[in-house]
Amino acid sequence: MRVVVAPDCFTGTLSAREAAEAIAAGWSERAPGDELVLRPLADGGPGFVEVLHTVLGGILHPLTVTGPLGEPVPAEWLEVDGTCYLESAHAVGLHLVPEAKRAVGCEEATSYGVGELLSAARERGVHTIVVGLGGSASTDGGAGMLAALGATPLDDAGTPLPSGGTALARCARLAQPPPAGLPRLVLASDVESPLLGEYGAARMFGPQKGADAAAVDRLEAGLSRWAEVLAAAGTDIRGEPGGGSAGGLGAGLLALGAQRVSGAALVREHTGLDAELTRAELVLTGEGSFDWQSLRGKLITAVAAGAAERGVPCLVLAGQVSVGRRQAASVGVDTAYAVAEHAGSAEAALADPAGTLSALARDIAGQWSLGGGQRN
Repeated sequence: MRVVVAPDCFTGTLSAREAAEAIAAGWSERAPGDELVLRPLADGGPGFVEVLHTVLGGILHPLTVTGPLGEPVPAEWLEVDGTCYLESAHAVGLHLVPEAKRAVGCEEATSYGVGELLSAARERGVHTIVVGLGGSASTDGGAGMLAALGATPLDDAGTPLPSGGTALARCARLAQPPPAGLPRLVLASDVESPLLGEYGAARMFGPQKGADAAAVDRLEAGLSRWAEVLAAAGTDIRGEPGGGSAGGLGAGLLALGAQRVSGAALVREHTGLDAELTRAELVLTGEGSFDWQSLRGKLITAVAAGAAERGVPCLVLAGQVSVGRRQAASVGVDTAYAVAEHAGSAEAALADPAGTLSALARDIAGQWSLGGGQRN
């Protein structure tokens, strides 16, 4: 039986590659005769550069950039034939902010390091920069990124604002317009949320970063003012899909003239996943949490849709599952399995993420593999 293993990362525990290897190890224990094809994936968030480097090769450029709380952090970007691939999570990932600091960090985190990555790629002379978005700690609308490129947000007195989304409520203007003359920019994300409103960067995603209700209101006010400033500078992004991705980094990139594409589709193309799906008899995908967000164009949806188009069953292995069977079926998922439920608790799953994921895959192989036991 030919099985394609194509997971995203399990945020905070396993990279996409580690997840694919764990699933394959467990499956092979129960069904050693099956042919497993590993295609770790990313949709623009954490792991985007690693996955593309695996399949495209190219040159990795390491550098140190400003982290979400202003501290230096290691990062890297990938150069392939004059195209730069970078991921925002290297500079502003939520994993870079300790949980104890998130209640404050959610309002003060900056995307400045993303601007430093863009500057490094521009200085290298690339013709295109593809920015993978996702997993960010900031909700600053890309203000930090623009500041790193010279378009610093200023208050009424002409003083640079402190970092973070809340301070943007006092933004009067930019020190200079968003820079022109950048390489062609491509925004790779599967989040369609706008910058503002119920489904925007602050209200939809702020609580995941540590923001309570009051902080969400302050962030929304800051982003609302920021959108007005960007509009006055020549780019009205308030209703643009994807503007709310990565804490509003999408809005900042759109203000720079970026073209928006599906991160999952881009990675599918570069990894040759569609060709593998055509030859597959079963597809296994997964991520940390299979929830309502997974149904809104994220990677699992793209993988499941590709499998469904070819009549291939698709199974999801996730840390936690909160999507019902009908909802899962509506996007092409046959069955979704929760690692936490199989391990007995979320704590047990987190204590040994690779081991518990392998154990789940082993038991699923007993149900689905023609060589692993009876499918039920």
